[in-house]
Amino acid sequence: MCGIVGIIGNKPVAQDIYDALTILQHRGQDAAGIITYDGKAFHQKKDVGLVRDIFHKGNMARLKGYTGLGHIRYPTIGGVGIENAQPFYFDMPYGITMAQNGNCFNFYELKEEVYKNDLCRVNSECDVEAILHIFRSSLVKQAHRHGNGFDVKQIWRAMRRVFQKLKGGYSIVGYVGDKGLLAFRDPHGIRPLIMGKRSNVGQQSLFEEGSGRKEDAPLDEYIFASESVVLDILGFEKVGDLEPGEVVFIDEKRKVHRKVVLQKAFRPCVFEHVYLARPDSMIDNISVHKARMRMGELLGKQVRKAGLDIDVVMPVPDSSREAALGAARVLKKPYREGLIKNRYVGRTFIMPGQEIRKKTIRYKFNPITLEVKGKNILLVDDSIVRGNTSAAIIQMMRDAGANKVYFSSAAPPIISPCYYGIDMPTREELIANKLSQDEICAKLGADALFYQDLEDLKKAVKTGNPKIKRHCMACMDGDYPTGDITTETIDEWEQQRRESHEKLEKIKKGLPIVS
Repeated sequence: MCGIVGIIGNKPVAQDIYDALTILQHRGQDAAGIITYDGKAFHQKKDVGLVRDIFHKGNMARLKGYTGLGHIRYPTIGGVGIENAQPFYFDMPYGITMAQNGNCFNFYELKEEVYKNDLCRVNSECDVEAILHIFRSSLVKQAHRHGNGFDVKQIWRAMRRVFQKLKGGYSIVGYVGDKGLLAFRDPHGIRPLIMGKRSNVGQQSLFEEGSGRKEDAPLDEYIFASESVVLDILGFEKVGDLEPGEVVFIDEKRKVHRKVVLQKAFRPCVFEHVYLARPDSMIDNISVHKARMRMGELLGKQVRKAGLDIDVVMPVPDSSREAALGAARVLKKPYREGLIKNRYVGRTFIMPGQEIRKKTIRYKFNPITLEVKGKNILLVDDSIVRGNTSAAIIQMMRDAGANKVYFSSAAPPIISPCYYGIDMPTREELIANKLSQDEICAKLGADALFYQDLEDLKKAVKTGNPKIKRHCMACMDGDYPTGDITTETIDEWEQQRRESHEKLEKIKKGLPIVS
């Protein structure tokens, strides 16, 4: 899970891209980057850390240009470090840059193939660098074949090769120098990507001195982003979500070219609605807010059947608030805020290393004793992945004087690794992969434990867009939509993850790394 944005506009776009990345900061905290193009050269700044800490007045002034890409990252492949920060850039043909949200689990195969076939070294452990080279090499061959000429058909041909090579779930934005802005979504549409438009009709030309462009009349501006909330805040009108396997290319004259290059069964990620996306976003025409409310209502019906004596319903902030509201309404019990979240501590789910997560949980949450003491509390969380946060919060409530603590998850048990861009790939890290519900309840220290029913979750999310027949729920049901996840794949990937974490621990301790 990362956040991406691509804009082609009429004025310097760096500020809009910066604003978009701050809006998407919840999707990643490891690194961030912006690259722009001014008609003559590319300008880039990327580093590890939060958006607000990386970009300042000095380096923003250098990001000149009317088009550009932005990225915020948390790693599902490779380790931390600036060498893995995006976007990535290669200077031929034309100059190409790309940024990705998602994961290609055959990255190491692609990395070797790029070196063998094109003698190009993929220097990072970030899959989009290999994807960029595959796309680039196809364009080079076509340029030579057509006498260095260019037309949009070359994009379609190159993208067919990309889709055939990649395994995983991904959405990508890119820019081809002096040719146009590119965006595409994997053939199953697992990772989200939305397109927007901002009209400048009736305004003066917005091209400024130094932008690299001279036009008498303003052209429409276009944006691609991971979530619709970016369009809302930046003032873009929604054009729509990209279809599975669709490629969109917007040329320099702002003509929009769209083609479904390779499409398979539509299986968007359900975890976007459970946890990842902001509640004010629309993902594939489904309101995240409404989906979570429905999750809570259906969960509340299950809890009601247990006949428990519940005084209040409380969310584990922030992404479970809607579910808690829905559950409270069904149970006809008061909704109360009983936990205060420190917003300046990052999301523990996407932090590397169990030790860091455990330490951070206590800094992140604090109970309101007056709301907790002496009460039977139903806590509602969005999901239970490793169980560390859940156990710590239950103990906090007991320490604050709670009489009973019932715990509920708006998602079903997380039992399987994810290979499509969510950081929970190893089986031993998933508490529901090895323990029964009763055992989990005992381990967490809860008085009762409730999980969302799998069919109820499907109903809660599908209600928003009945055209989607099935979501990707592989982490909950083990059904991988790409059809190419084997036991060998899982074993190999988990070993790579262990090695990556061991490398990270050595870096933190200042120890030498031996390949």
